[in-house]
Amino acid sequence: MLFDLREMATRRTILGNDRESDHDVFISYAWEDDEHREWIRGLATQLRHDGVRVLLDQWETVPGDQLPEFMAQAISQSKYVVIICTPRYKQRSEAGLGGVAYEGDIMTAEVLLNRDHRKFIPVLRRGSWEEAAPTWLKGKLYIDLSGNPYSADSYSDLLNTLLDAREQAPDVAPRASSEARMSPSIREHPMLPSFDSFRDIEIRRLMVDEVTEPSLDGTAGSALYRVPFELSRTPPRNWADLCIRNWDHPPTFATRHRPGTMSIDGARLWLNRTTIEEVRDVHRETLVAVIDVTNAMFKQHLEELSDRLREVAETSRVHRANVRDVAGDIEF
Repeated sequence: MLFDLREMATRRTILGNDRESDHDVFISYAWEDDEHREWIRGLATQLRHDGVRVLLDQWETVPGDQLPEFMAQAISQSKYVVIICTPRYKQRSEAGLGGVAYEGDIMTAEVLLNRDHRKFIPVLRRGSWEEAAPTWLKGKLYIDLSGNPYSADSYSDLLNTLLDAREQAPDVAPRASSEARMSPSIREHPMLPSFDSFRDIEIRRLMVDEVTEPSLDGTAGSALYRVPFELSRTPPRNWADLCIRNWDHPPTFATRHRPGTMSIDGARLWLNRTTIEEVRDVHRETLVAVIDVTNAMFKQHLEELSDRLREVAETSRVHRANVRDVAGDIEF
């Protein structure tokens, strides 16, 4: 199979070199329902309005076209391929069904042959990342556009990536002395954490359209499902871990509270193994309390860290002053 994929990638690369490409980005997705196809078309339209030359099958293919050839050339001639991940996309990709599977073979072959991982940009649209990502994409950094509407920051992240306009690291300045490197005011250093610069993480809404379905297969817990909430932004990893611990041991809770059921994926918080009725009757107040106490504890943690860093700065300042004083008494 590896030989076949390499041969396929080589053949597509040759095809792609026959003419100059009139597009920069191809969107790979599963044809699911009218709403999903309309969303894809809206995303492609917005990207084109923002200066990205997007190729979309809905605009380019007509009856009589050879779809495998279209997909192969679209992928090989594109600088980037945006992969819209949904549970249906994953299912069809891993089951080897339809155009999704064919495109997946071509993309996998290109990765194996050219090692160009950054060409393929996964975008989460429906479900959790675990539910929506094919195996070959699991380890990749993805962009979350699952909200309705999706996050403007996440869209900007995608746009800047496709336009090669992502923020670059600043130039490295000449190495300064240790005294110059250690600022006497720890708060003036832009890279050091400050508790008063942290903005509270909030729950924006319950993501009604993304609530999952119960399996109802007769097994224990089969009537339960997952309920997602959109956070105001993607929290720091330490905040997310702290929030989950607080959910497991909340400051206040109802008798039907169920520890071990929270997970956080990007800017999405999930309550697992629950129902919408439980969220309304039991979990809402606990969830609000957990978010509030997590914000307070995280700011306290940052304040304590800032205090420790100030102590380090002061210790260093005293040490350097002492070195200078003693060095003045040493002559050769």
